[in-house]
Amino acid sequence: MSFCCGASMLGTIGTLKTGHTMIHRVPILLCPVCYRVEVHHLIASEYEILAEFALGDGAGELDFQEYVNCDKFPNLFANCVNTEHEDPLQVVTTQIDMALDLMALAKNLNDEPWLQQLFKRLKHLSARKEKILQKRMRKS
Repeated sequence: MSFCCGASMLGTIGTLKTGHTMIHRVPILLCPVCYRVEVHHLIASEYEILAEFALGDGAGELDFQEYVNCDKFPNLFANCVNTEHEDPLQVVTTQIDMALDLMALAKNLNDEPWLQQLFKRLKHLSARKEKILQKRMRKS
């Protein structure tokens, strides 16, 4: 499980740009707070090799899963708390619960800088939850 900004990163499949090459269907981790993206650690070396090949070849677009068999990683996102395909409200609620648990730990450790960072992220996640709820209210 990877963490960023006091939240666990979501597992998903996405497109990354390397140089002038778009590489599609790459397993990535996405921060739901700051939207930082990183290549999933289990396929990072394969991604680097393919990116170097693409740059050397001058390819404009590649499909990662045409070159790398992701089936050999059946539990690729098993260690992720959430995935992008889950209900957004459930994802944010899980992230808030985790931030609250971490805040309790930070408070017990008297770690004021960590506590402030978690408080800031909790405010962001709470605002995000409110936006999701408002959007749902407008639709119904």
